[in-house]
Parts: sequence; C-alpha cells; structure tokens
Amino acid sequence: MTQKLNPLSPEEKRVIIDKGTERPFTGKYNEFSEGGIYTCKQCDAPLYRSEDKFISHCGWPSFDDEISGAIRREVDADGRRTEILCANCGGHLGHVFSGEGLTEKNIRHCVNSISMNFVSSDEIDANNKNSNNDKPTNSAYFAGGCFWGVEHLMQQQAGVVSAVSGYMGGQTDNPTYEQVCSKTTGHLEVVEINYHSDEVDFETLAKLFFEIHDPTQTDGQGPDKGSQYLSAIFYNNNDEKQISEKLIDILRTKGYDVATQLLPVDTFWKAEDYHQDYYQKNGHSPYCHRYEAKF
Repeated sequence: MTQKLNPLSPEEKRVIIDKGTERPFTGKYNEFSEGGIYTCKQCDAPLYRSEDKFISHCGWPSFDDEISGAIRREVDADGRRTEILCANCGGHLGHVFSGEGLTEKNIRHCVNSISMNFVSSDEIDANNKNSNNDKPTNSAYFAGGCFWGVEHLMQQQAGVVSAVSGYMGGQTDNPTYEQVCSKTTGHLEVVEINYHSDEVDFETLAKLFFEIHDPTQTDGQGPDKGSQYLSAIFYNNNDEKQISEKLIDILRTKGYDVATQLLPVDTFWKAEDYHQDYYQKNGHSPYCHRYEAKF
C-alpha cells in the first residue's frame, strides 16, 4: 500500500526531497522553545521532543536526542558528514554531529525547520482527551523520587492517558508540598497513572517504573534525599501486588538489591498545579530519572 504523504511547496521539496538546506537563522524553529513534539513535514511521523532541543547558535534547530526509531542515518557520498532522514518516509532533515561538547549527550541533530511541523503539548493533550473520552481507564500509583521525572517518563508510554503528580501514604489530609517536604506528614511523592488496559497492562507500567529510577536506593532518589522520595508501588489489588513481587524477584536474581516498598493504595492527593507537567512546561529534562533497560 502506498504511503500517503503531505503535499510540499517548491521550497519544501528543495530541502526535503532534493536534500537542500535552508539559510541559517531563517527557520521558524531555530530559537523556538515551546513544549511539544516536532513531526515530519512530509508524513507527520514524530521525530523530536521539545525537552531534547537546545540553542546551539549554529543557525538551525538543534536536538541532542531523537524519538526512538524516528531517525535514519546515512553517510554522505563524500564520506564527510552523516545525513539524518525521517525513518518513516525518508524525507531529508539535516545532519548529525558528535563530539562538539555542547550538551552532556554530546550529540547535535542539525535540522532544517522547513522539514518539520510542531504540535504543542496542549494540542496533544486535547487530541488524547477527544479520542479517549469514551474508553474506561484504570489507575496505577508509583513513587520513585521526585514526581516530576516519574510523571514525565511514564506519560510517554503508549496507552497512558494521563500522569498526575501527587502525594500518598501519609496521615495528613490534603497536604501541601511544603508540608510533605518537612517530612512530618508521612507522604511520598506519587504519580497517578491513568491508562487504557486494552492498550497497556499494569505489568508493562511496573516494568517501566523500575527502569526509569533506581529501585535499590534506600534514602531517596538521586540527589533528592528524604522519606518523601522513597521507592514504592501502591497496589490496588492482589494481582498488582503479585505482579510487583514477581518483578522484584526477577530484578533480585539479576543482582539488584531492590528496596521498593509494596503498599496498599491510600488516598491520593493531587499536587499543586505548578507541579503538573513540570518538564513539558519548562522545556527541561529530568535530572535524576532516565531509562535503563533492566528486564
């Protein structure tokens, strides 16, 4: 079946099809910093996330990471540079460079603005709500340190409708962030994951949870120390508890001294609005959470 592609203007064809380059400092996304997703102009495939974009002052949009599987690399005919193309349709995006030391990842995807479209976080949320309004959702609750990072990485999983930062496990009703940070309420920073069970199951979410934080840390998570940052799964039922126990056993056989607590679900208190979608709003990347395959 022939793939349906978007119509292109002559200038877009010059860059995307004929592998041209737009003039530096003229592209609309060069110093653009809104939160969202960059997609292929020709086929709409997602390419880059806003949190991986940085200002390089080279004249073109720069990213130090890509959405997994979105980019294809080909060495130029002269062997001097590496071209990057949309893995879905083969449209020319630009070139990729390494070893420049501009970010910790030490990679720069130099991309023509004209090769991309942009979809804001608000548009993505609205589309998800419209398409999923009639489908029932389940909820899962994970504590893995600062809820900003857990929320950010969990909400990228297919089938997740929303990830909400909040508090659970303490004795104070409707706690504030300041109260929780005082370590007097007994709450943990928890993320409520609302998901469609016909698209993703609890075990997949629990595996991802273990793979985006350090479940062996006993005093917090990364540089964040304190009881509110401990690792825990709050289970809704015995099935979730058994799945969590199974995954912990697997990790222990692999040498991980898992400290994650398994606790029954308690009242979930939603955190203040400024904590919700923190990294999307600020265009930053998690400072103590990253994905590491463990299973």
